[in-house]
Order: sequence, then structure tokens, then C-alpha cells
Amino acid sequence: MNKLDELKDLITALQKKEEEKQKNTVLWILAIIGAVAAVAGIAYAVYRYFTPDYLDDFDDDFDDDFDDYFDDDTEEEAAKEPETEEE
Repeated sequence: MNKLDELKDLITALQKKEEEKQKNTVLWILAIIGAVAAVAGIAYAVYRYFTPDYLDDFDDDFDDDFDDYFDDDTEEEAAKEPETEEE
């Protein structure tokens, strides 16, 4: 019976070792995925920080052009209106 108990203990030890090995593998996979995600997040943050915002320039140019358009209309209307002489 003693050899049978030793064999059982050996099988149990091998099973535990295999389970720990699987847990360790899963842990390494999750650690690698986390590291890749962290590097990607940092790279995206640096990209957003250094990329100029072209929309602000567009809005400023559009506002300037838009204001000039209405200024021209006001000047044309003032020139078209006949001046009335007051008596």
C-alpha cells in the first residue's frame, strides 16, 4: 500500500504543478496584453499632444472671411441708399 500512496501523491503533485503552470501562462499573457495596451495609450497621448489642431485655424479663417463678407454688404448697402436732404 505504501507504493500506491506514493504514486497517488506523485500524481497529485504533478497535477498541481500543471495547474500552476497554466495559471502562470495566463498571468504572463495578461501581463503582455496590459503592457502593449499601456504603450499604445502612451503613444496615442504623445501623438495627440504633438499634432496641431487644424480645426482652430479653420475656424479662425472662417470667422475672418465671414466677418469680411458682412462688412462688404454693409458698405454696399450704405452706398446704394440715396441720401435725403433735410430742409
